[in-house]
Amino acid sequence: MSIYMTLLLVAGMGVLVGGLFYTWSLGKGQKRAQGNLDSQVPGVVQEHAYIRNPIFLTYIIFGFIALLFVIYFAVIAR
Repeated sequence: MSIYMTLLLVAGMGVLVGGLFYTWSLGKGQKRAQGNLDSQVPGVVQEHAYIRNPIFLTYIIFGFIALLFVIYFAVIAR
């Protein structure tokens, strides 16, 4: 396995583990709300609605990784 694949694997595992703990903490926070379904959106999220949106972040990160693959294979194919 090449060094790039190893780095990509480690980065992917880090994202998965971080996402697991983040989701776990959000789930615990929902249990503590106890029926308060319509809580107020935090001010930081209101100010940066697009930056804090996980769907947009996913598309941006995917595009960046895809671009890295294209550049990597373009350099290797020379």
